[in-house]
Amino acid sequence: MNRIIPQLHIKGPMVVKPIHTEALRIVGEPIELAKRYYRDGADEIIFLDIVASLYGRNPDLTLIEVVSNAIFVPLTVGGGIRTIHDIAQVLRAGADKIAINTHAIKNPPFLKEAVEQFGAQCIVLFIEAKNQGPGKWEAYTDGGRERTGCDVIDWVKRALDFGVGEILVTSIDRDGTRRGYDLELVRAITAISPVPVIAHGGAGTKETFKDVLIDARADAVAASSVFHYRDYSIAELKNYLRNEKIDVRL
Repeated sequence: MNRIIPQLHIKGPMVVKPIHTEALRIVGEPIELAKRYYRDGADEIIFLDIVASLYGRNPDLTLIEVVSNAIFVPLTVGGGIRTIHDIAQVLRAGADKIAINTHAIKNPPFLKEAVEQFGAQCIVLFIEAKNQGPGKWEAYTDGGRERTGCDVIDWVKRALDFGVGEILVTSIDRDGTRRGYDLELVRAITAISPVPVIAHGGAGTKETFKDVLIDARADAVAASSVFHYRDYSIAELKNYLRNEKIDVRL
């Protein structure tokens, strides 16, 4: 069953809306948006602190706990995860899954250690990908600010060998543009991944969700702008997808 997942980008105490991963506008408070999306039928919620890794800051455990207590769907948390202790604390605060990007690229065996400690179902590889020419993408870190020289597809293969249980991929080029998902990027990952792939970056019309689910074979779709600015509700989107014969939970 395909999942629809609102993604909350956290900067300080507020949710912001990035374009090309640069946060430009405050859109609301995390607790209020999480509750709204839960009531509207979100299958999960992704909660990413987009500056924690950049500033070497730990996850805000109090905020995570407040959000997790207000919703009754899985919560994935990322940003500032650097140690096994960080993961344990965030899980105790109420997260169900942990998304890891920056520290994983700096220290790849950390993914293997995290999977061994907490199980594959708990560890999500988070990738911020920027196109570098036909069929080539580079992985970025620190909220899409830092180049790594790491090829996205090679990195996915290595992370799969470490046993990650899910992949969340954001297209930096499409983020906040509403031009549709990077279907080629998502398709390149789903073609090699035996674990679920969540696509993010570029949600626009309802058809853009259909395209990435059918044409690129994503297992789930994350979005922010279209929900934050009420282009349509999660319930309306799910009704559209169901009418298009796509298996979603109403």
